[in-house]
Amino acid sequence: MLIDLNIFYSSLIAVAIMIAAGFALGKAGWVDEHFNKKLINLLLMVAMPCALFSAFPEVFHIDALWLFLWGLGSGALIFLVMVVISQLLFRPRFSRKNYFEYQFAFVFNNAVFLGYPLVSAIFGADGLISYAGFVVIFNLMLFGYGIMLFEKKFDVKHIGRAFINPNIIAVLLGMLTFVFSLQLPAPLSASIGYIGGIMTPLSLICIGYMLSRAELGKVFRNRKIVLTCVAQLILGPLAAFGVMKLIGAPDSVLTIIVLIQALPTATTLGLFAEKYDRDTENASGLVVVSTILSALTLPAVALLIL
Repeated sequence: MLIDLNIFYSSLIAVAIMIAAGFALGKAGWVDEHFNKKLINLLLMVAMPCALFSAFPEVFHIDALWLFLWGLGSGALIFLVMVVISQLLFRPRFSRKNYFEYQFAFVFNNAVFLGYPLVSAIFGADGLISYAGFVVIFNLMLFGYGIMLFEKKFDVKHIGRAFINPNIIAVLLGMLTFVFSLQLPAPLSASIGYIGGIMTPLSLICIGYMLSRAELGKVFRNRKIVLTCVAQLILGPLAAFGVMKLIGAPDSVLTIIVLIQALPTATTLGLFAEKYDRDTENASGLVVVSTILSALTLPAVALLIL
């Protein structure tokens, strides 16, 4: 899929400006930890579901269905490969206390907070359809396998929780309205679109705030954190590229999925670490270092695949 690099870099700069705004708000004290947590819950439980629901066209056509299914299948295969690689690289001997955090950081990237605005800005409506398919697998893995890593045990309840996630429900409802060409009342459709529209700026402000709280000198001196982030930002897109080529994915889907895999570690890592009383400092360090390094690696990946 050929994309105008001017559009790509323009979108990337716009993303950087919004992250910088969040950074400035955090430094000025206009955004604090309590506000940020409330904002993240609002985005994950309300704005993101609305954005995913709105990603589907109002009228059914087979090409859009195939894009969704390609995103769904590609996500499943890539997560399988990433989990296997993470288990090989980050064993207890790598870090006896926090090895599961490094596994999480390697497997899960920022497909929600950073992925949605990037895909939306660069690829438009068609890109969001295959992205929605990928996000279904992402959320199932995040609230299934991701929680299992922190609880250090498998529980059937994890699978149930994953399926009742608002984002999964939104995608399934969006699929139903799309397949059967169901038309929502105009005021309701517009309201859902407006709510979903806040996802892009506010998610980037959250990332900027997180960066404003970090002790950059300290986290960059942690060799294990830096090595993990470099591995995630390089091996992730390479593995995705190999898988997508192997299965003969369409160029548009290949480009989107590889770029998603080039994104930094998921901000959810810090939330899970706090929720399960794990090493929040280490988790935050992984997110921060990965986010900063991705400013160099993401454009490089784009140049290679576009």
